[in-house]
Amino acid sequence: MGIRNIIGKEVRELLTPQTLIPIVIVAVIFAMMGGVIGDIGEEVTQRPVIGVVDQDEGELSQIAGSVLGAAARVVHSGTDVAEGLRRTEEGGGVALLVFPPEFSERILGGEPGTIEIHWIMRGLGMMDSISSAPVEGLILAVNNALTVALIEGNVPLNPEVILHPTTRSDTTLVKGKTISGVPPSAIANTLMSQSIMIPLLVMMLMMMAGSTVISSMGLEKENKTLETLLTMPVSRGSIVTGKIVGSAAVGLVMALIYMLGFSFYMRSFQMGAIDLGQYGLALGVLDYLLVGVSLFLALLAGLALCIVLGTFARDYRSAQTLLFPITAMAMIPMFLIMFKDFATVSLGLQAILFLIPFSHPMMAMRALMFDEYPLVLGGIAYSAVFSAVVIAMAVRIFKSDRLLTGGTPRRQRAARARRRTP
Repeated sequence: MGIRNIIGKEVRELLTPQTLIPIVIVAVIFAMMGGVIGDIGEEVTQRPVIGVVDQDEGELSQIAGSVLGAAARVVHSGTDVAEGLRRTEEGGGVALLVFPPEFSERILGGEPGTIEIHWIMRGLGMMDSISSAPVEGLILAVNNALTVALIEGNVPLNPEVILHPTTRSDTTLVKGKTISGVPPSAIANTLMSQSIMIPLLVMMLMMMAGSTVISSMGLEKENKTLETLLTMPVSRGSIVTGKIVGSAAVGLVMALIYMLGFSFYMRSFQMGAIDLGQYGLALGVLDYLLVGVSLFLALLAGLALCIVLGTFARDYRSAQTLLFPITAMAMIPMFLIMFKDFATVSLGLQAILFLIPFSHPMMAMRALMFDEYPLVLGGIAYSAVFSAVVIAMAVRIFKSDRLLTGGTPRRQRAARARRRTP
Protein backbone atom coordinates (compact mmCIF):
# COMPACT_ATOMS: atom_id res chain seq x y z
CA MET A 1 0.00 0.00 0.00
CA GLY A 2 2.85 2.40 0.90
CA ILE A 3 4.68 1.87 -2.39
CA ARG A 4 1.47 2.40 -4.35
CA ASN A 5 0.81 5.68 -2.57
CA ILE A 6 4.36 6.88 -3.25
CA ILE A 7 4.09 5.97 -6.93
CA GLY A 8 0.75 7.75 -7.18
CA LYS A 9 2.18 10.83 -5.48
CA GLU A 10 5.15 11.00 -7.87
CA VAL A 11 2.93 10.52 -10.91
CA ARG A 12 0.53 13.27 -9.79
CA GLU A 13 3.41 15.67 -9.18
CA LEU A 14 5.19 14.99 -12.46
CA LEU A 15 2.27 14.30 -14.81
CA THR A 16 0.74 17.77 -14.91
CA PRO A 17 -0.71 19.86 -17.75
CA GLN A 18 2.43 21.99 -17.63
CA THR A 19 4.54 18.96 -18.58
CA LEU A 20 2.07 17.20 -20.90
CA ILE A 21 1.04 20.09 -23.16
CA PRO A 22 4.60 21.00 -24.34
CA ILE A 23 5.35 17.33 -25.05
CA VAL A 24 2.17 16.96 -27.13
CA ILE A 25 2.98 20.13 -29.09
CA VAL A 26 6.55 18.97 -29.76
CA ALA A 27 5.28 15.54 -30.86
CA VAL A 28 2.95 17.17 -33.38
CA ILE A 29 5.75 19.36 -34.73
CA PHE A 30 8.09 16.39 -35.05
CA ALA A 31 5.36 14.52 -36.92
CA MET A 32 5.11 17.43 -39.36
CA MET A 33 8.91 17.42 -39.75
CA GLY A 34 8.78 13.69 -40.47
CA GLY A 35 6.24 14.35 -43.18
CA VAL A 36 8.56 16.90 -44.77
CA ILE A 37 11.51 14.51 -44.74
CA GLY A 38 9.32 11.70 -46.07
CA ASP A 39 8.18 13.88 -48.96
CA ILE A 40 11.82 14.58 -49.82
CA GLY A 41 12.60 10.85 -49.80
CA GLU A 42 9.75 10.23 -52.25
CA GLU A 43 10.95 13.12 -54.41
CA VAL A 44 14.43 11.60 -54.72
CA THR A 45 13.06 8.22 -55.85
CA GLN A 46 10.84 9.77 -58.55
CA ARG A 47 11.97 10.67 -62.03
CA PRO A 48 13.63 14.10 -62.01
CA VAL A 49 11.96 16.96 -63.82
CA ILE A 50 14.30 18.69 -66.26
CA GLY A 51 14.40 20.76 -69.41
CA VAL A 52 16.60 20.06 -72.44
CA VAL A 53 17.97 22.53 -74.99
CA ASP A 54 19.74 20.93 -77.94
CA GLN A 55 21.55 23.59 -79.97
CA ASP A 56 23.84 21.01 -81.54
CA GLU A 57 21.31 18.58 -83.07
CA GLY A 58 24.16 16.24 -83.88
CA GLU A 59 24.22 12.48 -83.56
CA LEU A 60 25.76 12.41 -80.08
CA SER A 61 23.49 15.10 -78.63
CA GLN A 62 20.50 13.17 -79.96
CA ILE A 63 21.75 10.05 -78.18
CA ALA A 64 22.07 12.09 -74.99
CA GLY A 65 18.57 13.49 -75.48
CA SER A 66 17.08 10.02 -75.85
CA VAL A 67 18.75 8.89 -72.62
CA LEU A 68 17.38 11.91 -70.78
CA GLY A 69 13.90 11.41 -72.21
CA ALA A 70 13.82 7.80 -71.03
CA ALA A 71 15.12 8.46 -67.50
CA ALA A 72 13.57 11.85 -66.68
CA ARG A 73 10.39 13.83 -67.16
CA VAL A 74 11.30 16.49 -69.73
CA VAL A 75 9.07 19.58 -69.46
CA HIS A 76 10.82 21.48 -72.26
CA SER A 77 12.72 20.51 -75.36
CA GLY A 78 13.91 23.18 -77.78
CA THR A 79 16.82 25.39 -78.78
CA ASP A 80 16.24 28.63 -76.82
CA VAL A 81 17.91 28.80 -73.39
CA ALA A 82 15.79 31.66 -71.97
CA GLU A 83 12.54 29.96 -72.97
CA GLY A 84 13.85 26.68 -71.63
CA LEU A 85 14.64 28.22 -68.24
CA ARG A 86 11.19 29.78 -68.02
CA ARG A 87 9.38 26.60 -68.98
CA THR A 88 11.52 24.44 -66.71
CA GLU A 89 10.97 26.69 -63.71
CA GLU A 90 7.22 26.85 -64.32
CA GLY A 91 7.11 23.08 -64.62
CA GLY A 92 8.85 22.57 -61.27
CA GLY A 93 12.06 21.40 -62.90
CA VAL A 94 15.38 20.95 -61.15
CA ALA A 95 17.73 21.82 -63.99
CA LEU A 96 17.96 22.78 -67.65
CA LEU A 97 20.56 20.81 -69.63
CA VAL A 98 21.98 22.60 -72.66
CA PHE A 99 23.95 20.92 -75.44
CA PRO A 100 25.75 23.85 -77.12
CA PRO A 101 26.60 24.07 -80.84
CA GLU A 102 29.40 21.79 -82.03
CA PHE A 103 28.88 19.46 -79.05
CA SER A 104 29.08 16.34 -81.22
CA GLU A 105 31.79 17.84 -83.43
CA ARG A 106 34.07 18.54 -80.47
CA ILE A 107 33.78 14.98 -79.15
CA LEU A 108 34.38 13.43 -82.56
CA GLY A 109 37.34 15.78 -82.95
CA GLY A 110 39.01 14.42 -79.83
CA GLU A 111 37.89 16.96 -77.21
CA PRO A 112 35.25 16.53 -74.50
CA GLY A 113 31.93 18.18 -75.22
CA THR A 114 30.52 20.60 -72.65
CA ILE A 115 27.09 20.13 -71.09
CA GLU A 116 25.80 23.39 -69.65
CA ILE A 117 23.67 22.74 -66.55
CA HIS A 118 21.43 25.57 -65.35
CA TRP A 119 20.30 24.55 -61.86
CA ILE A 120 17.07 25.94 -60.42
CA MET A 121 17.50 26.10 -56.65
CA ARG A 122 14.35 27.06 -54.74
CA GLY A 123 15.64 26.76 -51.17
CA LEU A 124 18.87 27.06 -49.23
CA GLY A 125 18.59 24.14 -46.81
CA MET A 126 20.62 20.97 -47.01
CA MET A 127 17.63 18.95 -48.19
CA ASP A 128 16.70 21.51 -50.82
CA SER A 129 19.77 20.45 -52.82
CA ILE A 130 18.99 16.73 -52.58
CA SER A 131 16.78 16.93 -55.67
CA SER A 132 19.92 17.63 -57.71
CA ALA A 133 21.28 14.14 -56.97
CA PRO A 134 19.09 12.36 -59.57
CA VAL A 135 20.28 14.83 -62.21
CA GLU A 136 23.87 13.90 -61.38
CA GLY A 137 22.87 10.33 -62.16
CA LEU A 138 21.44 11.46 -65.51
CA ILE A 139 24.77 13.05 -66.45
CA LEU A 140 26.54 9.79 -65.65
CA ALA A 141 24.02 7.86 -67.77
CA VAL A 142 24.60 10.24 -70.69
CA ASN A 143 28.36 9.74 -70.43
CA ASN A 144 27.97 5.97 -70.38
CA ALA A 145 25.69 6.03 -73.44
CA LEU A 146 28.12 8.23 -75.37
CA THR A 147 31.02 5.95 -74.43
CA VAL A 148 29.14 2.91 -75.74
CA ALA A 149 28.27 4.76 -78.97
CA LEU A 150 31.90 5.77 -79.56
CA ILE A 151 33.18 2.25 -78.91
CA GLU A 152 30.55 0.61 -81.13
CA GLY A 153 31.29 3.14 -83.88
CA ASN A 154 35.02 2.36 -83.74
CA VAL A 155 35.76 6.07 -83.56
CA PRO A 156 39.57 6.55 -83.39
CA LEU A 157 39.81 8.73 -80.30
CA ASN A 158 41.99 9.11 -77.23
CA PRO A 159 40.81 6.53 -74.65
CA GLU A 160 40.45 9.33 -72.09
CA VAL A 161 37.90 11.08 -74.32
CA ILE A 162 36.05 7.82 -74.96
CA LEU A 163 35.77 7.09 -71.23
CA HIS A 164 34.95 10.71 -70.31
CA PRO A 165 33.31 12.25 -73.40
CA THR A 166 31.79 15.29 -71.65
CA THR A 167 32.64 18.03 -69.22
CA ARG A 168 30.11 20.23 -67.45
CA SER A 169 29.55 23.90 -66.78
CA ASP A 170 27.34 24.64 -63.76
CA THR A 171 25.22 27.74 -63.28
CA THR A 172 22.86 27.97 -60.30
CA LEU A 173 19.85 30.28 -60.19
CA VAL A 174 18.72 30.85 -56.61
CA LYS A 175 16.26 33.50 -55.41
CA GLY A 176 16.94 35.90 -58.27
CA LYS A 177 20.73 35.57 -58.17
CA THR A 178 22.91 33.76 -60.71
CA ILE A 179 25.99 31.93 -59.43
CA SER A 180 28.24 30.62 -62.19
CA GLY A 181 30.51 27.62 -61.84
CA VAL A 182 28.93 26.32 -58.60
CA PRO A 183 26.39 23.47 -58.20
CA PRO A 184 23.53 23.68 -55.65
CA SER A 185 25.14 21.24 -53.22
CA ALA A 186 28.24 23.43 -52.85
CA ILE A 187 26.11 26.54 -52.25
CA ALA A 188 23.95 24.78 -49.65
CA ASN A 189 26.99 23.40 -47.80
CA THR A 190 28.75 26.77 -47.78
CA LEU A 191 25.68 28.63 -46.57
CA MET A 192 25.11 26.06 -43.86
CA SER A 193 28.71 26.32 -42.60
CA GLN A 194 28.44 30.12 -42.55
CA SER A 195 24.99 30.42 -40.98
CA ILE A 196 25.03 27.53 -38.51
CA MET A 197 26.67 29.67 -35.82
CA ILE A 198 23.60 31.83 -35.15
CA PRO A 199 21.16 28.89 -34.71
CA LEU A 200 23.57 27.15 -32.35
CA LEU A 201 24.17 30.37 -30.43
CA VAL A 202 20.42 30.92 -30.02
CA MET A 203 19.91 27.34 -28.86
CA MET A 204 22.75 27.52 -26.33
CA LEU A 205 21.56 30.89 -25.04
CA MET A 206 18.04 29.60 -24.53
CA MET A 207 19.19 26.41 -22.82
CA MET A 208 21.75 28.06 -20.52
CA ALA A 209 20.08 31.37 -19.73
CA GLY A 210 16.63 29.76 -19.60
CA SER A 211 17.86 27.08 -17.22
CA THR A 212 19.33 29.79 -14.99
CA VAL A 213 16.03 31.71 -14.83
CA ILE A 214 13.72 28.76 -14.23
CA SER A 215 16.06 27.06 -11.76
CA SER A 216 16.48 30.25 -9.75
CA MET A 217 12.71 30.65 -9.55
CA GLY A 218 12.37 27.08 -8.29
CA LEU A 219 15.16 27.51 -5.70
CA GLU A 220 13.75 30.80 -4.47
CA LYS A 221 10.35 29.20 -3.95
CA GLU A 222 11.90 26.16 -2.29
CA ASN A 223 14.10 28.25 0.04
CA LYS A 224 11.32 30.80 0.71
CA THR A 225 13.58 33.66 -0.42
CA LEU A 226 11.10 34.80 -3.06
CA GLU A 227 8.65 35.97 -0.40
CA THR A 228 11.39 38.07 1.18
CA LEU A 229 12.31 39.54 -2.18
CA LEU A 230 8.72 40.54 -2.89
CA THR A 231 8.44 42.37 0.44
CA MET A 232 11.41 44.60 -0.32
CA PRO A 233 10.80 48.20 -1.48
CA VAL A 234 11.52 47.36 -5.11
CA SER A 235 8.98 47.50 -7.90
CA ARG A 236 7.90 44.21 -9.42
CA GLY A 237 8.93 45.49 -12.84
CA SER A 238 12.48 46.03 -11.52
CA ILE A 239 12.55 42.48 -10.18
CA VAL A 240 11.52 41.06 -13.55
CA THR A 241 14.04 43.26 -15.38
CA GLY A 242 16.82 42.33 -12.99
CA LYS A 243 16.18 38.64 -13.42
CA ILE A 244 16.16 38.95 -17.21
CA VAL A 245 19.34 41.06 -17.41
CA GLY A 246 21.25 38.96 -14.89
CA SER A 247 20.29 35.68 -16.53
CA ALA A 248 21.07 37.09 -19.97
CA ALA A 249 24.56 38.11 -18.86
CA VAL A 250 25.31 34.67 -17.39
CA GLY A 251 23.85 32.84 -20.37
CA LEU A 252 25.71 35.07 -22.82
CA VAL A 253 29.08 34.40 -21.16
CA MET A 254 28.47 30.64 -21.10
CA ALA A 255 27.25 30.57 -24.70
CA LEU A 256 30.18 32.66 -25.97
CA ILE A 257 32.66 30.30 -24.31
CA TYR A 258 30.93 27.38 -25.97
CA MET A 259 30.75 29.07 -29.36
CA LEU A 260 34.43 30.07 -29.21
CA GLY A 261 35.42 26.43 -29.00
CA PHE A 262 32.86 25.42 -31.61
CA SER A 263 34.12 28.06 -34.07
CA PHE A 264 37.58 26.48 -34.06
CA TYR A 265 35.94 23.12 -34.70
CA MET A 266 33.93 24.44 -37.65
CA ARG A 267 36.97 26.01 -39.33
CA SER A 268 38.23 22.55 -40.22
CA PHE A 269 35.14 22.05 -42.44
CA GLN A 270 35.44 25.36 -44.31
CA MET A 271 38.65 24.67 -46.21
CA GLY A 272 36.80 23.77 -49.41
CA ALA A 273 34.02 26.34 -49.00
CA ILE A 274 33.40 28.75 -51.86
CA ASP A 275 33.61 32.52 -51.45
CA LEU A 276 30.02 33.67 -51.84
CA GLY A 277 31.06 37.30 -51.46
CA GLN A 278 32.24 37.41 -55.07
CA TYR A 279 28.67 36.64 -56.13
CA GLY A 280 27.19 39.43 -54.04
CA LEU A 281 26.14 37.13 -51.19
CA ALA A 282 27.76 39.09 -48.38
CA LEU A 283 26.39 41.00 -45.40
CA GLY A 284 26.94 44.71 -44.82
CA VAL A 285 27.02 46.74 -41.62
CA LEU A 286 23.24 47.26 -41.67
CA ASP A 287 22.70 43.52 -42.15
CA TYR A 288 24.82 42.62 -39.14
CA LEU A 289 22.97 45.26 -37.12
CA LEU A 290 19.64 43.69 -38.03
CA VAL A 291 20.96 40.23 -37.08
CA GLY A 292 22.08 41.63 -33.72
CA VAL A 293 18.71 43.27 -33.05
CA SER A 294 16.89 40.08 -33.98
CA LEU A 295 19.17 38.03 -31.70
CA PHE A 296 18.68 40.44 -28.77
CA LEU A 297 14.90 40.41 -29.10
CA ALA A 298 14.84 36.61 -29.35
CA LEU A 299 16.89 36.37 -26.15
CA LEU A 300 14.62 38.89 -24.44
CA ALA A 301 11.52 36.99 -25.50
CA GLY A 302 12.99 33.68 -24.38
CA LEU A 303 14.00 34.91 -20.93
CA ALA A 304 10.65 36.61 -20.36
CA LEU A 305 8.95 33.35 -21.31
CA CYS A 306 11.22 31.48 -18.88
CA ILE A 307 10.18 33.80 -16.05
CA VAL A 308 6.52 33.16 -16.79
CA LEU A 309 7.12 29.41 -16.86
CA GLY A 310 9.22 29.67 -13.70
CA THR A 311 6.25 31.02 -11.78
CA PHE A 312 4.61 27.59 -12.16
CA ALA A 313 7.55 25.85 -10.48
CA ARG A 314 6.89 24.67 -6.93
CA ASP A 315 10.51 23.76 -6.21
CA TYR A 316 13.83 23.11 -7.94
CA ARG A 317 12.85 19.65 -9.20
CA SER A 318 9.64 20.78 -10.84
CA ALA A 319 11.51 23.72 -12.39
CA GLN A 320 13.71 21.34 -14.41
CA THR A 321 10.71 19.90 -16.25
CA LEU A 322 9.58 23.40 -17.26
CA LEU A 323 12.78 23.96 -19.25
CA PHE A 324 11.76 21.37 -21.82
CA PRO A 325 9.38 23.57 -23.88
CA ILE A 326 12.05 26.29 -24.14
CA THR A 327 14.63 23.77 -25.30
CA ALA A 328 12.20 22.30 -27.81
CA MET A 329 11.25 25.75 -29.13
CA ALA A 330 14.95 26.42 -29.78
CA MET A 331 15.91 23.01 -31.21
CA ILE A 332 12.99 22.49 -33.58
CA PRO A 333 13.51 25.65 -35.67
CA MET A 334 17.26 25.07 -35.63
CA PHE A 335 16.92 21.66 -37.29
CA LEU A 336 14.16 22.80 -39.63
CA ILE A 337 16.17 25.80 -40.84
CA MET A 338 19.32 23.72 -41.29
CA PHE A 339 17.57 21.15 -43.48
CA LYS A 340 14.93 23.24 -45.26
CA ASP A 341 14.49 26.81 -46.35
CA PHE A 342 11.62 28.91 -44.99
CA ALA A 343 10.27 29.32 -48.53
CA THR A 344 10.21 25.58 -49.26
CA VAL A 345 8.44 24.22 -46.17
CA SER A 346 4.68 23.85 -45.95
CA LEU A 347 2.44 26.73 -44.95
CA GLY A 348 1.79 25.14 -41.57
CA LEU A 349 5.49 24.87 -40.77
CA GLN A 350 6.03 28.42 -41.99
CA ALA A 351 3.44 29.61 -39.49
CA ILE A 352 5.09 27.62 -36.68
CA LEU A 353 8.53 28.96 -37.55
CA PHE A 354 7.30 32.54 -37.64
CA LEU A 355 5.42 32.22 -34.33
CA ILE A 356 8.52 30.93 -32.51
CA PRO A 357 10.58 34.06 -31.78
CA PHE A 358 13.83 32.08 -31.68
CA SER A 359 13.45 31.25 -35.39
CA HIS A 360 13.97 34.80 -36.63
CA PRO A 361 17.67 35.31 -35.80
CA MET A 362 18.31 31.80 -37.14
CA MET A 363 16.81 32.79 -40.50
CA ALA A 364 18.07 36.37 -40.55
CA MET A 365 21.63 35.87 -41.85
CA ARG A 366 20.60 33.63 -44.74
CA ALA A 367 17.61 35.83 -45.61
CA LEU A 368 19.68 39.04 -45.65
CA MET A 369 22.15 37.50 -48.09
CA PHE A 370 19.31 37.39 -50.60
CA ASP A 371 17.82 40.79 -49.66
CA GLU A 372 14.73 39.30 -48.00
CA TYR A 373 14.33 42.32 -45.74
CA PRO A 374 10.53 42.03 -45.26
CA LEU A 375 10.95 38.62 -43.59
CA VAL A 376 13.69 39.90 -41.27
CA LEU A 377 11.95 43.17 -40.38
CA GLY A 378 8.65 41.36 -39.85
CA GLY A 379 10.40 38.91 -37.52
CA ILE A 380 11.97 41.76 -35.55
CA ALA A 381 8.60 43.48 -35.16
CA TYR A 382 6.92 40.24 -34.09
CA SER A 383 9.69 39.44 -31.56
CA ALA A 384 9.40 42.94 -30.09
CA VAL A 385 5.63 42.61 -29.63
CA PHE A 386 6.00 39.07 -28.28
CA SER A 387 8.62 40.22 -25.75
CA ALA A 388 6.52 43.18 -24.60
CA VAL A 389 3.44 40.99 -24.10
CA VAL A 390 5.31 38.28 -22.19
CA ILE A 391 7.17 40.80 -19.99
CA ALA A 392 3.86 42.51 -19.17
CA MET A 393 2.43 39.10 -18.32
CA ALA A 394 5.40 38.36 -16.04
CA VAL A 395 5.04 41.71 -14.22
CA ARG A 396 1.32 41.07 -13.76
CA ILE A 397 2.03 37.63 -12.28
CA PHE A 398 4.62 39.12 -9.91
CA LYS A 399 2.02 41.61 -8.68
CA SER A 400 -0.53 38.88 -7.95
CA ASP A 401 -0.78 36.11 -5.36
CA ARG A 402 -0.30 33.46 -8.02
CA LEU A 403 3.50 33.70 -7.78
CA LEU A 404 3.48 32.39 -4.19
CA THR A 405 0.35 30.28 -4.10
CA GLY A 406 0.43 28.54 -7.47
CA GLY A 407 -2.88 30.14 -8.42
CA THR A 408 -5.48 27.94 -6.65
CA PRO A 409 -8.21 29.84 -4.81
CA ARG A 410 -7.60 27.95 -1.54
CA ARG A 411 -3.91 28.81 -1.57
CA GLN A 412 -4.65 32.43 -2.46
CA ARG A 413 -7.05 32.72 0.50
CA ALA A 414 -4.48 31.13 2.81
CA ALA A 415 -1.79 33.52 1.60
CA ARG A 416 -4.02 36.55 2.17
CA ALA A 417 -4.86 35.27 5.64
CA ARG A 418 -1.19 34.88 6.52
CA ARG A 419 -0.48 38.45 5.40
CA ARG A 420 -3.35 39.80 7.57
CA THR A 421 -2.09 37.91 10.64
CA PRO A 422 0.03 40.28 12.84
